[in-house]
Amino acid sequence: MVVTFGEALVDMIEMPDGRFAAALGGSICNFTIAAARQQMDVTYLNPLSQDSFGQRFAGLLARDGVHLVSAARSASPTSLAIVTLDAGGSPSYVFHRERVADRDITPAQACAALPSHMRLFHTGGLALVPDDIDATLAIVRAAAGAGALVSIDANLRPLVCGDLPAYAAGVRRALAHAHLVKVSEEDLLYLGYDGVAPLAAARMLLDTLDAQLIALTLGAQGAVLLSRRVCVTLAAPAGIDVIDTVGCGDSFLAGLVASLAANGSLSVAALADANAAMLAQALRHAVAAASLNAMRVGCQPPDAADVAQFLQSGAVPHASH
Repeated sequence: MVVTFGEALVDMIEMPDGRFAAALGGSICNFTIAAARQQMDVTYLNPLSQDSFGQRFAGLLARDGVHLVSAARSASPTSLAIVTLDAGGSPSYVFHRERVADRDITPAQACAALPSHMRLFHTGGLALVPDDIDATLAIVRAAAGAGALVSIDANLRPLVCGDLPAYAAGVRRALAHAHLVKVSEEDLLYLGYDGVAPLAAARMLLDTLDAQLIALTLGAQGAVLLSRRVCVTLAAPAGIDVIDTVGCGDSFLAGLVASLAANGSLSVAALADANAAMLAQALRHAVAAASLNAMRVGCQPPDAADVAQFLQSGAVPHASH
């Protein structure tokens, strides 16, 4: 079973006519849905609100077979991100995260709710901001102590926190507990690797951690899987019609985890022993999942059949190592 902990957040996106459209999301919730669509058994640990957005999240998760640890709803509202566009079309964000539903859980409550048969515990995103990092790390330690492989997506969002150095320091603390780390090129910049090529920065980061595997996403340039023994790279598929990149990183990581699980590699020992062929297969699966999501409006992760068909079409190139 995969257990996820983190935000379920609604993006309120400004439309050209000045109205706002609501899109259900949040990195951890997106990953939760993406993993479930890849035929994984997934439990979402955080509470949902009793408000209308919370009801919509509950329906969305239920349709994809995601388990909730409790049917009880929080009286706190759903998290919001207000997304506005400047004259040039560039977005800016204002986050509403005080006294919200996904934060309405104590470490003791979360630890008590952890299923006994976890294979993977995943967190990251807004669960790593300074106000929440200590609580999140308590849950991470409990999950690791119960034998789960710990996956953390750095996914830094500087606009959610006024103190970027403190935020980055907390993310580094979290990554120190991870077995599987996902970072983007932007994450590496925020973590202090300015002026360093992304792959070199990922190697430097790995040298500071006990993690077995780093997944580095490079947008249109593809992705890399980096372990202490192997480095596998894969270019993005050529000729795909990219419509929206929202949720691509979450779909990528879900595809990676699903492939690792299918090969019996969701354990610390298996990741440590992973060879180039197995990682190349997992990377192709991850890139296929991200590519399919990119060809859809908003975050709409593909299911396992979609990914299999896309791979069989030959659209995804072979990885190099």
